[in-house]
Amino acid sequence: MYKTTGLMVGTLTAALMSTSALAQTTITVSTWAGPNHGINTMVWPTWKAWIEEATEGRVTVDVVHDMGPPDSQMAMVADGIADATWVFHGYNAGRFELTKLPEFPTFEEFSSESASAAYWRTHQEYLAEAGEHRGVDVVAAGVHGPGWIFTSEKVETLDELEGQRIRVGGGVMGDLSNALDLTGVALPPTSVYEAGSQGVIDGAMLVPEGLRSFRVAEIFPYTLRVDGGFYRGSFTIVVNPMIWDRISAEDREAIESVSGESLSRLFGYMMDVSDERGVEFAKELGHTFTSLGDEDLETLRQVSEEMVADWVESVSDRGVDAEAALAYFHEQLAVAAEEDSVADLVPES
Repeated sequence: MYKTTGLMVGTLTAALMSTSALAQTTITVSTWAGPNHGINTMVWPTWKAWIEEATEGRVTVDVVHDMGPPDSQMAMVADGIADATWVFHGYNAGRFELTKLPEFPTFEEFSSESASAAYWRTHQEYLAEAGEHRGVDVVAAGVHGPGWIFTSEKVETLDELEGQRIRVGGGVMGDLSNALDLTGVALPPTSVYEAGSQGVIDGAMLVPEGLRSFRVAEIFPYTLRVDGGFYRGSFTIVVNPMIWDRISAEDREAIESVSGESLSRLFGYMMDVSDERGVEFAKELGHTFTSLGDEDLETLRQVSEEMVADWVESVSDRGVDAEAALAYFHEQLAVAAEEDSVADLVPES
């Protein structure tokens, strides 16, 4: 009798454990950068830990690599192939225009974490109403580090850049390359090393983290830099709205509590850390960093002002006061810089 009861109890326990496991909801995240990129080593693991803690283990995250190229990510989530992903807006030319807002040169140093927090607030206050992310829910907004220009030969002036074959992405980066009379070559960052090694390009517009994560420092030993960057890059983390149908209202609220500004700050903090590591890596290889001179800085300011004016006009039909949104972003950038960093909330790996 005792043995039978023990067997019954053991069977019941196993059944309950099995039911508990089946009851756990998994958010499938599509990621498109290499496995060593900070999005994969810091952002997704941390968000997963936050979600599991907030939902007491009822919801978890599974990250899947190489489900599709960077420019397909938005559609994949909208179509339900993946539940969530991160989107670089420049890879979706024509659809996203308001998202250029945080990408223009500022000529001032600021952290990507502060910029991402400010961008999230600006998105919620101004940009969301335009519906550029129709089909998905935005759960975070991010801004990458200062965009610099890496080259095979030393460049000190804007004139020396004219005509050079420089890798570009989209967004303000592409607009800037046209304004500076570069020969822009559209490539994802993952293709820069191969293109540079084969002499297809003379340089690349990228962020400092690319010096290490995309091995840019190994092929381009020179950097032309500007305080705050020649440009920045705009991202969002998005989810398919149908995932909320699989999650209780309580757990949705819990997930949203660890997304939004917290997740936006995490994205920016990751970029800051990655940029620092990229610069350190390049310095170990004997990399040369050159700052743009005052005369060229004034030229770049004029170019930037013209790009901003063109942008404001181009988005005038999207139902958003672009000038007010841009002013709000810069106001919040200053505020966010004075607030606590998310660094202490990142679990030790």
